[in-house]
Amino acid sequence: MEQESKNTYVLQEDEKFGTVKIADDVVAMIAALAATEVDGVAAMNGNVANEFLSRVGVKGLAKGVRVDIFNKKVKVELAITIEYGFNIPATCQRVQNKVKNAIQNMTGLEVTDVNIRISGINVARDK
Repeated sequence: MEQESKNTYVLQEDEKFGTVKIADDVVAMIAALAATEVDGVAAMNGNVANEFLSRVGVKGLAKGVRVDIFNKKVKVELAITIEYGFNIPATCQRVQNKVKNAIQNMTGLEVTDVNIRISGINVARDK
């Protein structure tokens, strides 16, 4: 895949209709949103997902994500906080599947790796 500028990649080129490009930040946002949809994921990058979204928006959510794109292949690294009581390996496998499917379905890029780092455990205070 040709890298057009520092962090923008060509998804599709067509002589009739033009070119479709995507920024790696957008791929990171897709990954972060997909990860926070999984039960048991409390946060991205150590911040509670819902509170974090309301304060900094979607772009800030992607700060817990690193995306490398080369030759239409994507490697994703996520830092997440897990809710206390959830099985970590099972939750991470659901996150990996959700992130991979979201990126592939929305961009057409192939996801080769979804690496997860557990940055913390969230213990709900209201229970």
